[in-house]
Amino acid sequence: MTEYPANSAASRGLATCHLCLKLAPVALHACPRCGSALHLRKPHSLERVVALLITAVVCYIPANILPIMVTNQLGSAEASTILGGVVLLWHHGSYPIAAVIFIASVFVPLAKMLILAWLVWSVARRQGTSARERTVLFRVTEFMGRWSMVDVFVVAILVALIQLGGILVIKPAAAALAFAVLVIVTILAAESFDSRLMWDHVGDADG
Repeated sequence: MTEYPANSAASRGLATCHLCLKLAPVALHACPRCGSALHLRKPHSLERVVALLITAVVCYIPANILPIMVTNQLGSAEASTILGGVVLLWHHGSYPIAAVIFIASVFVPLAKMLILAWLVWSVARRQGTSARERTVLFRVTEFMGRWSMVDVFVVAILVALIQLGGILVIKPAAAALAFAVLVIVTILAAESFDSRLMWDHVGDADG
């Protein structure tokens, strides 16, 4: 049986509903407010996060290597990758836009995957920094997830707005789908991670 920190809600048989956040006795098995299943901790949380992170890594590679959009101008098609677009924008002096796209589309997904992987490892091995610092890192991953769809939004807007017959046509390419899946999977990974696990062995980590 799992041992929880003294004076914690879990040690007293209380669980927080993952939907409405109501605190209720876990013996009820269902939230008295919304009817959702009650768990002291999300079942198989770490295993699900690892599986989703592996999927995210698989999607991250084609998302950055394959073209994200194809521009057809006067019959001449030209494919553009995320990094290729960043380099082009930087070359033309659009430094702020290039920086935003690089950070949101390349750095943020990679940082989010690395942080989640480290959190899973630190919880599973009961090692790493203090539970408070790990909680801050987890909140950072949740915040970063909101800014990961910049490239997909840009391509969608361009496809919707720039369709000038046979003169200029922009179409999404394979990387757009891979990147969208990557963002969704990393969001699911963050949602699947039970942050309460970081506090279950707070005495072991923090001394």
